[in-house]
Amino acid sequence: MTSETPRTEGKRLDGKTAIVTGASAGIGRATALALAGEGAAVVLNARRRERLIEVAAEIAALGGKALVAPGDAGKAEEIDALLAQTLSWADGGNGYHIVVVNAGRGLAGGLLASDEGQWEALYRTNVLGAAHLMRQAGRYLGQQGGGDIVALGSVVGRNISPVSAVYGATKFAVAGLVEGLRRELCGHGVRVSLVMPGIVTSEFQQMAGYDTENFGTFAAQFGTLLEPGDIAEGIRWLLTLPPHVHVNEIMIRPTGQSYP
Repeated sequence: MTSETPRTEGKRLDGKTAIVTGASAGIGRATALALAGEGAAVVLNARRRERLIEVAAEIAALGGKALVAPGDAGKAEEIDALLAQTLSWADGGNGYHIVVVNAGRGLAGGLLASDEGQWEALYRTNVLGAAHLMRQAGRYLGQQGGGDIVALGSVVGRNISPVSAVYGATKFAVAGLVEGLRRELCGHGVRVSLVMPGIVTSEFQQMAGYDTENFGTFAAQFGTLLEPGDIAEGIRWLLTLPPHVHVNEIMIRPTGQSYP
């Protein structure tokens, strides 16, 4: 059974609403489908409205429910609008229960070679936008007395890579934010988790400026790489554990990936 297959028995997220940023493709799309398959109503956020509409149609075809809520996850005012829209949409005033902080961008090259003109935008989305969403969602879920925040980090946010040092530094920052927020909220019944993917085959590499020369040859040595659904399965698993069980960090690599 893949993460995109609806689960017909024992849907463990029935009655819950989940927000997924960066839901138009890759890990975000796969996660939205996985959570919908567990019975969650899913709020889909990304900048590309037309792609979100396609994902919403896939969820509807599986018998699920989704809200298309386009916006830029690097802008605080658009994050606030997303949360307000979610509260207006959620069934019966039931609010939201899960936030997957997935939206992000990559950047090829280390500190010496990467395009400095992209650094600010990289930090705006990967760190400042993620921090604002976690802050606002954390306040809300803390007041509600429970819920989940899952943030996407990276293996290079734990084991820095010289060929993606600036991007990796943003994911080091995310890891710090997640652990700090976990300590603030664990006494309120809120689980804050960090998911650190290894090399995942998606459009992420192309958007980040990776190509065969600076990425493909390096990645080829590790054999079969991960697919977005592999990460979504890990997220689905940790979100469906009993409320008193908190897997606060998971790192998911291709079996053959030795480093980072």
